Amino acid sequence: MESPLPEPEPLTSLIEALRRLPGVGVRSARRMAYHLLQYDISGADQLSRALASAVQGLRHCTRCNGFAEEEVCATCANPKRDPSLLCIVETPADQNMIESSHGYRGLYYVLMGRLTPLEGVGPQALQFDRLIQRVSDGVVQEVILATNFTAEGETTAHYLSELLRARGLTVSRLARGVPAGSELEYVDAGTIAWALMERRHT
Repeated sequence: MESPLPEPEPLTSLIEALRRLPGVGVRSARRMAYHLLQYDISGADQLSRALASAVQGLRHCTRCNGFAEEEVCATCANPKRDPSLLCIVETPADQNMIESSHGYRGLYYVLMGRLTPLEGVGPQALQFDRLIQRVSDGVVQEVILATNFTAEGETTAHYLSELLRARGLTVSRLARGVPAGSELEYVDAGTIAWALMERRHT
């Protein structure tokens, strides 16, 4: 059986870069690379420029830790939001899903991950000290734990619940309207809205 043709180094690098995307294996990455280079050069150039712009132009909001162009993001700077409510999510994608439910008017804190001790991701890696500083501003009254209903998400919620209740805060958890084992990014907005309304205290 003949070995596959050797690929030019720039093509190999592109395939390896595309493989970093979640759920993309080497065959899918190779298909994407060939498609962009063969059929959509302008799209490849647009993708390249957009990625460079995002990497260089985005930072973490100093209040919610989400992505922002300025020091404080538009959501945190919005005077119409309820500052006494703080919803903790794992990722910006989860935050977007809760926003799309139109059932929440408080503020957010984005963990940018979840506790996974087996992978070496503990409280320090997720900067829980920064979260504690955020909730200790004297304005936040209730914290809603909206981590995913996976084993890691539940572990994170339990750990944060103990940590925050020890500081006298009211802590609630999304109701089980969100299916067990699911990730918020893939749950429909109506289900998230219901879960927010039916949240329970921990």
